[in-house]
Amino acid sequence: MNVFVADEQAVPVNGAELRALALHVLEQEGYPSATEASIFFVTDEQMAGYNERFLQREGPTDVLAFPLEELVPGRAPVVAADGPPLTVGDVFIAPNHVRTQAADRGGRFEQEMELMVVHGLLHLLGYDHQDDEEAETMESRERRLLAERRHS
Repeated sequence: MNVFVADEQAVPVNGAELRALALHVLEQEGYPSATEASIFFVTDEQMAGYNERFLQREGPTDVLAFPLEELVPGRAPVVAADGPPLTVGDVFIAPNHVRTQAADRGGRFEQEMELMVVHGLLHLLGYDHQDDEEAETMESRERRLLAERRHS
């Protein structure tokens, strides 16, 4: 598996730990070793631009996910051993926005960043929260993945 991480902003983040968490998510979801994903840490200004351009929403947000495949939650696709890698998509996270959000919620920045990585990746893997049932499924999976990672 390959998770590409690019840090394009100034807020200190532990890219190596967050990359390891992303690999954990892909492994626990049963994705093949020939799976690729990208995570970009961007400024609030960059995030606001993406949010407006792609979702027609104003201002920055914490995380955006851009899947490249239509995947089914909880079911990793079969990939031919001699075929190209499965590229699931890109996750964009605005650490400055996440820091503010964590403070507003009385949480820790590092934990909020971990949640954003897991949340974004699960979106790439087909999870969503458009209705209550989907939201509960996704949030339950987030909690379990984060707990597993913290206890490993």
